[in-house]
Amino acid sequence: MTAIDTNTLDIEARRARRFARINKADAWFSVFGLSWMTPILKAAAGDNPRAQAGEIWRLLGVPLLAIAIFLTLWASLAPKVQTSLGAVPGPAQVWEQVGELHQDAIREGEREAAFYERQEARNAKHIASGNADRVRDRAYTGKPTYYDQIWTSIKTVLFGFLIASIVAIPLGIAAGLSVTANAALNPLIQIFKPVSPLAWLPIVTMIVSAVYSTNDGMFSKSFLISAITVTLCSLWPTLINTSLGVASIDKDLVSVSRVLKMNTYTKITKLVLPSALPLIFTGLRLSLGVGWMVLIAAEMLAQNPGLGKFVWDEFQNGSSQSLARIMVAVLTIGIIGFLLDRVMYALQSMFTFSNNR
Repeated sequence: MTAIDTNTLDIEARRARRFARINKADAWFSVFGLSWMTPILKAAAGDNPRAQAGEIWRLLGVPLLAIAIFLTLWASLAPKVQTSLGAVPGPAQVWEQVGELHQDAIREGEREAAFYERQEARNAKHIASGNADRVRDRAYTGKPTYYDQIWTSIKTVLFGFLIASIVAIPLGIAAGLSVTANAALNPLIQIFKPVSPLAWLPIVTMIVSAVYSTNDGMFSKSFLISAITVTLCSLWPTLINTSLGVASIDKDLVSVSRVLKMNTYTKITKLVLPSALPLIFTGLRLSLGVGWMVLIAAEMLAQNPGLGKFVWDEFQNGSSQSLARIMVAVLTIGIIGFLLDRVMYALQSMFTFSNNR
């Protein structure tokens, strides 16, 4: 074999390894909504640049063009629509409020830091003068920033979603394995699944207020009200999909479990869950999406801290910037909802074999 042939083989081997890595990464690009990265990497690696350019246009160019058209229509039509708060703000005005909210957060952070500096200096002075009994440590009670509101909503929805999952998955497994359990749960599911969060909220508020009379515990009362409302409204998709996934397990596998005399725990962990995971994760993704929508409505109605309260406060404020700030919140809610779904999809890809990786 000549040196040229050896070099050619080495080049082809490196090329094959490079494309293998790109194909492996493609599954994760799809999970995180970055499918357009694959044709770019393939084109850079020399794989039919013309064909890859068509894929880049389809996966990246077309969505960007659609967004550009949407922004153009928004900018041109918004000034023509007059509301009680003035003309509908365009993209530029909304982006300006993004910067204003960020600056508000910086200023609030500076005020908080100054508060704690003054408190530490005052306490040090009391200690130095022998008046240790006058030392006080108080929490800063300033207005929550926009970032605080975002973090509050995310914590609340994740907590409510976690409780819903802990309740729904075991019940779904029981309903899928037992005809009797399914007959018992099905009427309750059909009755309570369509109930609006606006109907649950007053009930939850009264119960939590009666049982949880102070805010001295691990969670504040407002947090629990919002989280429990999320739980009650978001557990149904997970319960239904888990039951469906368990009930649709191959009957041959069930027969094998009987032959091997598996106990209930082994049967569930080794047979039921691995087979039903794709549908369980589908239910979890639906539940998280429902929970996020429910949370915003609950925060608006109950005036609990979070993005929903931010939207309502801006609506009640009625300033010239309020509508633009509400639009910032709407876009934020949509982006966070998309990211939460991508996170669940990533977890699904890690724990199931639904993706070719």
